[in-house]
Parts: sequence; structure tokens; C-alpha cells
Amino acid sequence: MAPTQPLPRYADPLYQCAHDDTFAKPIIKGIEAVLPPGVSQLDFDEALRELREPLGQDAVFTGNDLREYVDPYEIPESGHERNLPSAAVCPSSVPELQAVLKVANKYLIPVWTISRGKNLGYGGPAPKVRGSVVLDLHRMNRVLEVSEKFAYAVVEPGVTFGDLYTYCSENKLKVWPSTASLGWGSIIGNTLDRGMGFVPTGLHHEHIAGMEVVLADGDVVRTGQFAKTDSPSAHLTKLSFGPTVDGLFLQSNLGIVTKMGIYLTPQPQAYMACEFAMPEMNDLATITDLFGYLRRNGTIPYLTYVFSIGEWISFYGRRADWWDGSASAAIPDWRLREIMRELGTGFWTARFGLYGPKRLVEAQYAEVQAAVERRAPTGTLKGKLYAAEIGGDGNGSDALLQATSVDLSHGGMFVGVPSMFSLPLIDYYNRQADSLGAHSAYSPIVPLDGAVMLDWVRAARAVYERHGLDLSCDFFMHERYAVFVCMLPFDKTDPAQRAVVDEVFNELFKEGSRRGFAKYRSHINHMDQNAELFDFNNHAYRRFVETLKDSLDENGILSPGKNGIWPKRLRSGASH
Repeated sequence: MAPTQPLPRYADPLYQCAHDDTFAKPIIKGIEAVLPPGVSQLDFDEALRELREPLGQDAVFTGNDLREYVDPYEIPESGHERNLPSAAVCPSSVPELQAVLKVANKYLIPVWTISRGKNLGYGGPAPKVRGSVVLDLHRMNRVLEVSEKFAYAVVEPGVTFGDLYTYCSENKLKVWPSTASLGWGSIIGNTLDRGMGFVPTGLHHEHIAGMEVVLADGDVVRTGQFAKTDSPSAHLTKLSFGPTVDGLFLQSNLGIVTKMGIYLTPQPQAYMACEFAMPEMNDLATITDLFGYLRRNGTIPYLTYVFSIGEWISFYGRRADWWDGSASAAIPDWRLREIMRELGTGFWTARFGLYGPKRLVEAQYAEVQAAVERRAPTGTLKGKLYAAEIGGDGNGSDALLQATSVDLSHGGMFVGVPSMFSLPLIDYYNRQADSLGAHSAYSPIVPLDGAVMLDWVRAARAVYERHGLDLSCDFFMHERYAVFVCMLPFDKTDPAQRAVVDEVFNELFKEGSRRGFAKYRSHINHMDQNAELFDFNNHAYRRFVETLKDSLDENGILSPGKNGIWPKRLRSGASH
């Protein structure tokens, strides 16, 4: 049978080019043929034939056409540790998805669901179980509805942050969709993995309102008011009648989300781009307690993003551009101070936005200024106000601010404009013309307490520097906790760097676990390791979810092993 070449995945050439570049350069170009666990070659061939009937030849992929379904950042890239799929399928509708599940149930073939496959650093599109069929939903890519009045959208899994932004812009809708740091990702995929954006509705999973879910047997369920046929409140509230089940489908393998309502940010009259920097690593305690206080008392109502100088410079160049000294030792503090002066930034920089009527934004900023003067006088606070003029529509009401009128250095993802700004980070350690950048990450949830945060970053920095790496981290501050991302860029063509990144991750995991931390999100190779930490009452949480798994997915076909949840028939081979 002639090979089936994947069709372009993105209408936007920027995203398509980045996608092609990401997947076109594996270290091992050939993809070993593997079978689903426990499935014979004869049965697998018959299953593929049955899948091609409803989906078509151009929606079923095998062999070397699976290059876009292998983790482009994998460590290692050879041997039985590779998380290789046996095939991939791309349904375009719910009926086609149901047809896939029918075949999977018939032959007991595990399917690994992805939306866009851009969960890079966490496994990308690759399956947890070797030999799974990747169930790729990127062709289900319709924006089904956007309500300007109520500021919500209803989307399918293939809709990217860039797609929704373009839709709202072209239709001149007075809403700002959220975006993650890279615009090519799926809104649904990011939301279900508890990813984050930067506008007021940026904590995506807390702004879900009504989902449609296809269960393993093909049954279709809707949640909340969306469960009532023709409800005018389908996407206006999270309220349900009876148990609220939406959370069961976050970071889960209990069903496949095919539609989601998600809240958007109403286009504001004004936006203040705010930045606060402090020059010393130990200033982290001050920043944490200052902004934790401002988050909890409502002065800063939304997410505050904080990054280290080591991460910031990776967006603007490779390590060799900043330091011509030893490649096997961390950049010394004296050079970091020089770089901070060159860039006009601190060891730590906090960025956040204030949104709403101009007078409200100005009042909020004045409160931030007063708090900084009292609690962190050695820091530097900057604010740039962008505001539309009053009376813009001729009837005396406030005009609304255009996101594109905000300078990119102050806006971008903070005003919902998608980009690929952070992608160069992966190339930080590249030194050769044929180097290939990648990254891993350790991302625990840490209490928003200055002493705790400082203790953690000191421990993390010691791990990085013990292996000759520069501390590269950021964190997302909520009211009471931070998602602390220890970024681990590396050159995947360098065996020594691959080994070091693996060692650093394991040491960070050990240090975090000693402090009671667990990752908020995990690479496929570390899911069981992280799930093992939730051990109360002999892992009662896991046992509870496994009970649901066995009831809802009797044959164990949906993403087995995802986040440490295994079906009964594969549970004996798992870590527990």
C-alpha cells in the first residue's frame, strides 16, 4: 500500500513551518514497526482495514508516516524505551471517532488521544504504552460559537489559540481569548492538562463551562447545563444538577472531550502592562510574599508570571552568545549581573496585567506602587498604561482597547495575541550547526510562602549547577500557590547533555518530593513516578479513579497509563 503523507496541519504558515521544523529532525529517522500489546499482526492488519473504511486512506498512518507521532524531544531515541505508536488515525467528526472506538474495542487496541500533539516537554504526541494507536483529533477544528455578549467560545479539539484569536479578530468580536506562550497548541488539549495563559481568563481549566465527551463505548455525554437539550445557559455556568463531573475529564483517560465551552475576557477599555524586578536571587522571598499578598487581597486579580534571568536570556540567544567561558560550568554571578544591566532586568522579574476601566486600572496600580514602597523598596516597578478614549462609539460609553495597539514588548500573550515567542528557548545549549534543541521540565506545585520558595530555588539551583547547567525557571503565581517550572533545555544530539538532563530531572524530583511537592503535570515517562506520591490511605485516590476507569472503559482502550491510571487488564504490568 502506498504511504499516506500527512496533510498540512495548520493554515497559518508560521505554525506549519515551526511544526515541520520540530518533527523533521529526529536523531533516528526510521520508525520501528511495533504492534499493540497482545494484538497479532493478522488482527492488526484487519483492524487497520476496518479503520480505513469510515475514515479514508488519508486519515490512517503507519510506518515512517508516523514521524509526527514520535516525541521530538524524547530521551533516549532508541531501544525499547521509545514510546512508539503502531499507527495513527485522524477522525474529522464524532461519528468517525465512534467508528475508531468500535474497532479499538473489538481488537483490544489501546488508543492514545491527542488534540494537536504540542504537549512538548511532556511527551508531545507520543503514547504512554508502546504500540498504541494515536487518536489525533486535530481535524476536528471548528469554532462552533463565540458569544460576544457573554464572552465565551465553544470549540473542538483541533482549534488552536491562534485559530480562535483569528476568528475573533476577523469577526471584530469584542473579546480577548486567552493564549498559552505558544499559539500553535490546542485550546482543549491545553485546558485539559491544566495549562495556563496570561489574560484574566488564563487559568483555563477554571473557565470551562459545558463539555461534550465521548466515552470508550462510543456513548456521548454532555456536562453541566450543556446536558439539557437547547439550554440557553449551556455555556454560561458551571452549575450542574447533581454531581459535577467535568473535573473527571481533566488530565484523565475516562473519556474524550470533543466540544468545550470556555470563557473569554471581555475587551477592556484599558490595560496596564506591569513589571517588577529585583536584582538578587534571595529577593525571591520578598517577591513571593509581596505578590502573594497582592493576589490574595484582590489588588492583582489575575495571574502573575515570574521568571529568572537564566530563563529570560534563553529567549534572546544561545548560551554561547551570553558567556564565552566554560561550557561545563554555570554562568558566574558576576556575568549574570552584567547581563541584567545590559537587559535592564533583575535576577527575578514579575510581569502581570491590570485590565478594565481606566480609572480602576490606575487605582489598582497605585495600590501596587504603595505596597512596593512599603514591602520591597529595593525593587523596580514599571507600568505602561494603554487605554482607548472615552466616547469612542459616539454615545458616551467607553471605547475599547485593541490588543494589536499594545506594543509587543508589553502585550503579546498578556493581551491574548498568540505567537511563538518562547520557542527559541530550546536552542539555548546548542553549540554546533547541526545541534537540535529540545527541553524537559520539572514543574511542582509550591506553597506561595517566601521562605518555602527561596528554600526550593536554592535547592534547585544547586542541582543545576552541580551538573554545569544554568538555573532556568519561571513560576505562575496564584493566590495561594505557585506552579514552579524548572526548565531543562538541551541539545538532543549530545549524548552527554541527554544524560545530564535525565539526572537533573531525577534529582529535582527527589528534592521536591522531600519537601512534599508533586508535579502539576508530567512527562509520559514520569507519570507513574508522580502518581505514586499521592499515597494517602494506600493510594485511595488512585484506587477510586481506577474503579471509575474499569466501569467506564471496560476494555481499557483509552490512553492507558495516562497520569498513572491503568485499566485492569494492563494494571499488573504497571509500577503499582
